[in-house]
Amino acid sequence: MDAGMKDTYLTLAEASEGFYKEKGSKFIGLAYPIKKEEQVKEIIDGLKKQYYDARHHCYAYVLGNDGERFRANDDGEPGHSAGDPILGQIRSHNLTNLLIVVVRYFGGTKLGVPGLVHAYRTAAADAIEEGEIVEKILMIDIPFRFEYLSMNDVMKLIKEYDLQILNQHFDNLCEMEISVREKRFAEVLEKLKKIDGVDVLLEEEDKK
Repeated sequence: MDAGMKDTYLTLAEASEGFYKEKGSKFIGLAYPIKKEEQVKEIIDGLKKQYYDARHHCYAYVLGNDGERFRANDDGEPGHSAGDPILGQIRSHNLTNLLIVVVRYFGGTKLGVPGLVHAYRTAAADAIEEGEIVEKILMIDIPFRFEYLSMNDVMKLIKEYDLQILNQHFDNLCEMEISVREKRFAEVLEKLKKIDGVDVLLEEEDKK
């Protein structure tokens, strides 16, 4: 398969938790599978309420099939001593669409930068170890409208490609949303557009 055609990625099946303790400081590693950047703020805001008495909430996330969107945040720890080690663990396990937050309760003894790097790395690694790594298929959703008379052609296409119907609403004008594997996206979109009476409702950037 052409490298550009890879449409699967590795992530965690569900949220998981890890833990590391060093000289009284506690590091709680919390891993969350995510799909978009907006989720990061929601999750971190929630954790800041839950662990309101913690000293730091450091995190890193990776998004996108090739891990092209990422960020690391030290949340007040010395530069690159927290976010980067967390990010490194996500990368070394080849995971994406994943956020890991490490919550630190300070134990009174400073660990120094090497100690912090080790602690954040270990808490993040433990969160991954405690989770289940799964391979997921990259899907693109296509919403569209069509006239009732085109129903047979639409259903034939869905059957031909074994597509998942996310939601549907039938009236004089029918509405449907289907999920397509990324590598089949252009092909399915082309065939869908050729059906009489079909109006695809994709944003321009989704068509690229």
